[in-house]
Amino acid sequence: MEFGILFTSQPNLAIDTYPYREVHQRVTGEIQLADRLGYDVAWLAEHHFSDKYGIIPDVMTYAGYLAGQTKNIKLGTGVVVLPLNNPVRVVENACFVDQLSGGRFRLGLGSGYRKYEFDGLGVDFDSRREVQIESLEVLMKLFHEHRIRVDGKAVRAHIDGEFELFPRGPQEPHPPLYMAVGSEQSMTAAARYGFAIMLSSLPGTSVLETQTARYRELISTVESRFAKNPARGEVLVNRFIHVAETDAEARKESEDGVLKHIAHIQSQGNYMTTVDSAVSGARYDDLLGDVLLHGRPDTVAEGLAELQQRTGMTGVILHYPPHYGPVAIARSLALFAEEVMPKFRNAKSGDNAVE
Repeated sequence: MEFGILFTSQPNLAIDTYPYREVHQRVTGEIQLADRLGYDVAWLAEHHFSDKYGIIPDVMTYAGYLAGQTKNIKLGTGVVVLPLNNPVRVVENACFVDQLSGGRFRLGLGSGYRKYEFDGLGVDFDSRREVQIESLEVLMKLFHEHRIRVDGKAVRAHIDGEFELFPRGPQEPHPPLYMAVGSEQSMTAAARYGFAIMLSSLPGTSVLETQTARYRELISTVESRFAKNPARGEVLVNRFIHVAETDAEARKESEDGVLKHIAHIQSQGNYMTTVDSAVSGARYDDLLGDVLLHGRPDTVAEGLAELQQRTGMTGVILHYPPHYGPVAIARSLALFAEEVMPKFRNAKSGDNAVE
């Protein structure tokens, strides 16, 4: 199993001071810690305009910076909101960061779900899924052919003749490609273009089982021209994970903060159409062991093993809000890396990681 962490650079309003200039320094330190601890991927989330969630407006800029601040950890976008970005620039920058990082870059895309971000950038929210499909066609053609001539409804680009796309990153034919999915429409798009999938932190395990089975059904018929994605077939699941010395300590550190965090995400309207409705308004005890993998290392490892067995996931992305405080977060990351990850690293393929 692969282990990543989702980073949003979210302010902790209880301790961070407006306009939150210290947030990115703190998060960079967490990413450097994750690098030293042996995590596989740092996933960077694009968000705009609100101090109630993430404040990374350009994940490519941050990934380029982190390429020189880290040694081994891969740098992924989780995600670039494709309808808010020019797909030609997305391909250019993905290749550039891949080159700067020595082939450590991964490109994750999504359609977006926060209307205020679209309003702020003057982009129509309701047509975002159609724009994403048009942009995906452009993106895949550029990755494979490096030239394009298209006059679409949302994208117009002429790169041909003596002109072509530069630079070219070291990963061929392109960096590993991922898509955040929650609806049937996004699942179908991911499979059609040979993308790996990233599943939300909110659905319960039963929903994740349905989603992963549907993806495997769809991805089995991908066209040969899209079958060269190095990540094709991978399933990454976001989970709220927090580790402490005891279950009681983990709860004390996380309960109020994680429930506040989930409530904020759900306040953004119809976040994802297949999110388990049982999460809405649920108590900590209702979510524990499923949506929340919180507790001592053995508790978290057992929950993770069950999740892997039921979904067949190939990787997990740790998700946590900043509300626990930097000391508790650093301790949790260390305990997970030292006492949970080895149980899965050392397991043989097909074996249950926790007996």
